[in-house]
Amino acid sequence: MNRRIVIFAAGSRGDIQPCAALGQALVARGDHVRLVASGRYARLAESAGLELAPLTADPTEILESDEGQELLAGGRNPVKFLGGFRRIIGPMAERLLAECLDASKGADLLLGPTLGSLPQHIGEHLGVPWAFVHFQPSQPTGAFPHPFVPQAGLLGSWANRASFLAVDQIAWQLSRPFINPWRRHDLHLPALSLRGPMHRVRRERRPVLACFSPAVVPRPADWPAYVHMTGYWFLDEPAWQPPAELAGFLEAGPAPVYVGFGSMIPKDPAMTARLVRTALKLAGVRGVVQGDPATSDNEVFAVSDVPHSWLFPRMAAVVHHGGAGTTAAGLRAGVPTVVTPFFGDQPFWGERVVDLGAGPTPVPFGSMTVPRLAAAIRTAVGSRDIAARAASLGREIRSERGVEKACELLDRLTA
Repeated sequence: MNRRIVIFAAGSRGDIQPCAALGQALVARGDHVRLVASGRYARLAESAGLELAPLTADPTEILESDEGQELLAGGRNPVKFLGGFRRIIGPMAERLLAECLDASKGADLLLGPTLGSLPQHIGEHLGVPWAFVHFQPSQPTGAFPHPFVPQAGLLGSWANRASFLAVDQIAWQLSRPFINPWRRHDLHLPALSLRGPMHRVRRERRPVLACFSPAVVPRPADWPAYVHMTGYWFLDEPAWQPPAELAGFLEAGPAPVYVGFGSMIPKDPAMTARLVRTALKLAGVRGVVQGDPATSDNEVFAVSDVPHSWLFPRMAAVVHHGGAGTTAAGLRAGVPTVVTPFFGDQPFWGERVVDLGAGPTPVPFGSMTVPRLAAAIRTAVGSRDIAARAASLGREIRSERGVEKACELLDRLTA
């Protein structure tokens, strides 16, 4: 359609890859897509045919820092999570906001997450259409609580709905000190009130693209029509070929179990690696682990960067941190999942896996031990019920047309 579309995708690979998948499909339809993300993901953007507008903040460096480790240790508490996020981003906020504004020049359409509400602010400044992208449930509902506030579910539907509004308010009050001055001085817009941006967004019924599967999160009956559940956005790499050593390892024995924690950086990576390998041995399974290939042996093969779309279907089970993107990849593969959540929405996805019957009870990373991880792996690979449910769920997810549906919605948005 020859539009210039800007997609804000600040965050780790799990946030970037779905946006790259959508961008790739839009490029194939004739659009020019600029991805606003860390320079770390330049190769990913280039391979998808996207222009990258690099942000100077590196998510991996952030998570390796003392502040990042404190963030990872914050668990599910929304005040700790959002407060920690503000402490990290606050000192660089002015620079990052300027980079985002510069990357948006000439845009015909803006897309991005609700954190910071960048599409809203810049869209209002430029006078162009915009929409939010939700990687996890963020629209108020009485059906379940916000992923950060599970305790609200004990008090019923009114508390469930209130939990989403509370998280909105916490996020706004923490970001307001640098967002409102930016609106006034750089965007030449009035400051927003204490009620924040989301109240106005929902009143105006601004479009939301929820890029997760209704098979994993059934659509609540009270979600308004402007929230569009498209299904997941997957970035496939069909031309990728495995190294001969990895292919040989897979062929040399029964399907292994994958263990990796994505962009999560353990405080003591060496100790974590020993724990994982010992748990795999105790569980009696072969393993493919995220790590240095030079550390591979006859029972455990270490990989640095292998597409999940290729690797996961070849596994007996997958063990990971429960990020939205990795959870989607595991469920799509149709194999049992063990979630080891660190923080944020990861415990929510672990609970969804259990509720769907696709994996055992999560093993929080902070309390993970060799016996606990080994027991979860044994359950995952040994339960026929879990295997059958995971396979069925995988077939359902693979039948969805998430990226295609999202493209059709965006066509209507700019028609």
